[in-house]
Amino acid sequence: MSSSMRANRTRASATVRDTAIFAMLGALMFASKIAFEVLPNIHILGMLIIVYTLVYRARALIPIYIFVALTGVYAGFSYWWVPYLYIWAVLWGATMLLPRNMPKKVGAIVYPLLCAIHGLGYGVLYAPTQALMFGLNFEQMLIWIATGFPFDVVHSIGNFVSGLLIIPLSELLFKLERGFLRQ
Repeated sequence: MSSSMRANRTRASATVRDTAIFAMLGALMFASKIAFEVLPNIHILGMLIIVYTLVYRARALIPIYIFVALTGVYAGFSYWWVPYLYIWAVLWGATMLLPRNMPKKVGAIVYPLLCAIHGLGYGVLYAPTQALMFGLNFEQMLIWIATGFPFDVVHSIGNFVSGLLIIPLSELLFKLERGFLRQ
């Protein structure tokens, strides 16, 4: 077998592998959301997005949008779903802007804080779409944000706690990826 044939075969198997991995990661996000629905505004989605972004960088958008699509299919593509098209990408983008080789001790603080900030700002990120869809003026949008703020605080605390798992889970996923690449 020529080297170009081996390279094409390796690329094809990597693509199939990546498709399977990203589908599983997106499904894991969706399953975790369903599992945590019994708790108000508490989930591990922010933590998973940061872990996926640290490991897969730009390709982390694939499982994120698989999750978004699964959520729409499961619960309906309604007005509440539209912000999902951008709200998770904001956390992905913020993570992408962080230095790649952040020391573990710094990351152990920065990543949970970023996760918590995203939870606290969730209502603010969600509000413009709601205002446009429901014809709210700026003042009404601010009232909508203020009304939801207690839920955003709970969301933030939950995100911070789950964010404490970012370093160990990203290290595990890196290790699994390196182990696969050696085979």
